[in-house]
Amino acid sequence: MSTPLYQLKAEFFKTLGHPARIRVLELLSERDHTVAEMLPEVGIEAAHLSQQLAVLRRANLVVSRKEGATVHYSLTSPLVAELLKVARQILADVLSGQAEILQDLRASESTAPTSHRG
Repeated sequence: MSTPLYQLKAEFFKTLGHPARIRVLELLSERDHTVAEMLPEVGIEAAHLSQQLAVLRRANLVVSRKEGATVHYSLTSPLVAELLKVARQILADVLSGQAEILQDLRASESTAPTSHRG
């Protein structure tokens, strides 16, 4: 019996569910990076970054290639970068909607009668 697609999708999104992994994928969406290049951008310890890269490699989202003593990381598919772009657009739309609601609430507060307690 094969795993249902919705369960595989849930596992995929769990893999993406860590801020350091998202940041790594964002960096790799721009170009290939080494660990040394990513460290200051991701802001975690080298050992922790290596663990996060291992998770991404196991999920086949990232591949590594060695050039001498240096290891370069890259995305396995440009679709990963596209997914991050779509996620950013969705988030912007959600936040924009929330900003409009907040603006409406603030506007209604300024016109609402105030009650005074004695």
